[in-house]
Amino acid sequence: MRLGLHQSARMEQRLLQSPQMIQAMQILQLPSLDLADRIEQELNENPLLEKAEVGYGEEGAESGEVERTIADARIEELERIDRESWNRGPVGSSEESDRKQEALQNAPDSALTLAEAISAELAFSDLDEATREVAEYVVNSLDSRGYLSATPEELVRDCGVPGASAETVQRALAELRHLIHPAIAARDLRECLLLQLESHHFDDPLLRAIVEQHLDDVTTNRLPRIAKATGRTLDEVVQALEILRSFQPNPGASYGGEAAVAILPDVIVEPVEGGFDVRLVRERVPTLVLSPQYKEYLKLAKKGEGERDWVRKRLESARWFIDAVEQRQSTLLRISQRIFEHQREFLDKGVRGLRPLRMQQVADEIGVHISTVSRAVSGKFAQTPHGTLALKYFFTGGTETEDGEVEAQASIQQRIKELVDKEDRHNPLSDDQIAALLSEQHKIQIARRTVTKYRKALSIPSSTQRKVF
Repeated sequence: MRLGLHQSARMEQRLLQSPQMIQAMQILQLPSLDLADRIEQELNENPLLEKAEVGYGEEGAESGEVERTIADARIEELERIDRESWNRGPVGSSEESDRKQEALQNAPDSALTLAEAISAELAFSDLDEATREVAEYVVNSLDSRGYLSATPEELVRDCGVPGASAETVQRALAELRHLIHPAIAARDLRECLLLQLESHHFDDPLLRAIVEQHLDDVTTNRLPRIAKATGRTLDEVVQALEILRSFQPNPGASYGGEAAVAILPDVIVEPVEGGFDVRLVRERVPTLVLSPQYKEYLKLAKKGEGERDWVRKRLESARWFIDAVEQRQSTLLRISQRIFEHQREFLDKGVRGLRPLRMQQVADEIGVHISTVSRAVSGKFAQTPHGTLALKYFFTGGTETEDGEVEAQASIQQRIKELVDKEDRHNPLSDDQIAALLSEQHKIQIARRTVTKYRKALSIPSSTQRKVF
């Protein structure tokens, strides 16, 4: 092996992404709400960028002249006039600050966690110090369902409370179950249901037998097996299960949780005479321009090399950002228009009219790479006559029917759901029967295992579990 320095030449192809390309891809991927936040951040950081006023016209054509003049600016004078004349600080105008303050005041509080919600109620209980500390430890050991996996002995060992004993743990659990829920801190579903039986004073041997010995049969809907094992009639078993269904399997479900997130569309599709109009929601994405007001006083500034560089960089940054936002809007609109040209039947008929569509097909039609389409539709939603749906929803595969047409997967799933909704609950359709009905009624040939896959995707239980006795 030769050691030392040497030179060699080689040829290779590499794709180097410029900062402008990276910025454009990032902005393309942002939903409109996130883009609005990014625009506000850029407006605060770059004094050469501003929102276009209503009626903005001729000044926009003068941006080239502004660029030529701005090269001779003196930055101290620029910032002084900026502060004194425009008052464009990082927090914006007083009117803008008032709007932001109002938005903050109207924003919903973040939901309390399960532990926080229970601790707030526990604070008002009359417990001795040791029991309260054990109760706090129990609360912080619960999972999201309100279950506790640790045994009383493990709690005594791990809680770190001096003088804690099994009796202390029992007092703490009893207080929590009195204040919060009779089954809080249960170790599993079986104990959860038993605790609720005791709390409601149900002294029914059948109920207890079902909870203690036949929960697996309940989840698989094998009610005749329960009736045979307990020596009861099927009607008695059904009545007992009605009582059990009134119990709460997750005692922590009513506490904590996450606040619902509103879905705001980026695209709106509305019916117009003779068709549909596809447009972007522009209210949250303002039009950006280079600030034309600089031209009025830049002649006062003197030449300075450091200032020239400072201004030139911000000017380039402003232009790159404006171009990236405009490119994002243009690309998203073109893609959305193509999507709904292909999915016109969906707009007329709903899910049944959905047709197979690939991202590569849209990318080829508008002349971009498939990754651009993927970024553009990521996290974006469209408001349509049939609901607000993710743009990715409209890209789907399909199955060819006997008539030579192609049915989208979502359309087939809708037909399966309709068949299940209309079935006889006492004699539900098997997956084989659903496949046969799809072939007979809609000329759709799919295998039983495909029906099973689609049924599970729709969260529809099996025929055995759907059967009503």
